[in-house]
Amino acid sequence: MFYFVLRLLNTPNLILSTFSVATSYVASYLTYMRSPYYALAYSANDAVLIILWILACVEDISYLPMVICFTAFLVNDIYGFVSWSRMLQRQRRGD
Repeated sequence: MFYFVLRLLNTPNLILSTFSVATSYVASYLTYMRSPYYALAYSANDAVLIILWILACVEDISYLPMVICFTAFLVNDIYGFVSWSRMLQRQRRGD
C-alpha cells in the first residue's frame, strides 16, 4: 500500500522510502501498544532515514545536518530500548 502511494508521488529511492514509512508505521503501533520493541522499530526507521539522507548528501552537502539529526535519533532509540529492557528486568525481579 505505501509503495503505491509513494510511487504516485514520484518519490525518489522508492524502495527505501517505502521501508521507512512501513517501519515508522510499525513503530507507532508498537508505541501505542506500549511495547518495549517500539524503539527497535524506530531504530530501523532511523537507519533507513540515515541512508536516505546520505544519498541526498551525495547530491547536496547541505543535507548533512539531517544525517546528524537521525544519527542522534538512532542513538536515543537504542538508549530507550536498553532502558526499557533494564526496567523490565528490575520489575520482574521485584527491585
